[in-house]
Amino acid sequence: MKVKKAVIPAAGLGTRFLPATKAQPKEMLPIIDTPSIQYVVEEAVRAGIEDILIITGRGKRSIEDHFDRSVELESFLESKGKFDELKQVRQISDMAMIHYIRQGDPLGLGHAVAVAEPHVGDEPFAVLLGDDLISASTPLLEGMLKIHERYGRSVIAVQEVSRDEISLYGSIQPEFVEENLARVVSIVEKPEPDDAPSNLAAIGRYVFTPEIFDALRETKPGRGGEIQLTDAINLLAQEQAVYAYLFEDGRYDVGNKLDYLKATVEIAIERDDVGPEFRLWLADLVQRKKLL
Repeated sequence: MKVKKAVIPAAGLGTRFLPATKAQPKEMLPIIDTPSIQYVVEEAVRAGIEDILIITGRGKRSIEDHFDRSVELESFLESKGKFDELKQVRQISDMAMIHYIRQGDPLGLGHAVAVAEPHVGDEPFAVLLGDDLISASTPLLEGMLKIHERYGRSVIAVQEVSRDEISLYGSIQPEFVEENLARVVSIVEKPEPDDAPSNLAAIGRYVFTPEIFDALRETKPGRGGEIQLTDAINLLAQEQAVYAYLFEDGRYDVGNKLDYLKATVEIAIERDDVGPEFRLWLADLVQRKKLL
């Protein structure tokens, strides 16, 4: 069955970006001039998915406002002859059919995905996490959808990380069936480096069969009383095949401050409007700092 729906969990408190996230959602922090969550929605749309459910929480109303029409702003831009800007803001509200539901209590990523069941029903669906931005030149989700269409099973994105970093991710035990495709024998959440089954880390892109909801119902709360999505994937992998799609480049981890800065720089130098001048400035900055 073709995947027609995507779920974007966006209910987290964003404590790693305080104080910026005290009064605004972390998903609305801009990469240059575009909120990070807009990049995620655009990624789903590029892959052909235009029915999107965003899981929100208290204090996240600005996300809804961003993807809604702004009649006052549009009228102002039109009256001033700012037609490029007018086209840009209208495209935001027209790019997809976006729905919203509140998680209520922050009970973990697994719980956030579980509250999407009434919207998703018995269809396969994609899950895209906002902390991982994927470059427009990397067709990761498109590749995962092709794998799902071929096998009819769930697919998770994985990437090689260092052993020191694997404790920050879910780590899979792979059984390779192709060069960049493995069956997930098991997956464990944030293992100690010496205990990790591999250095293949689950990255925030998933395509699930609806059976993931049964697995989530069977998943017991873990650390902090949260329901871990990784634990549910592990249960699902014992019942039916779950595939891991290995990719290399084009991922920006904006869940921490340093990588957020890296993402901003890397995306900026690729843009036609600011890229050329910004690259020159960066080169000059490097030379000047070498002289200090």
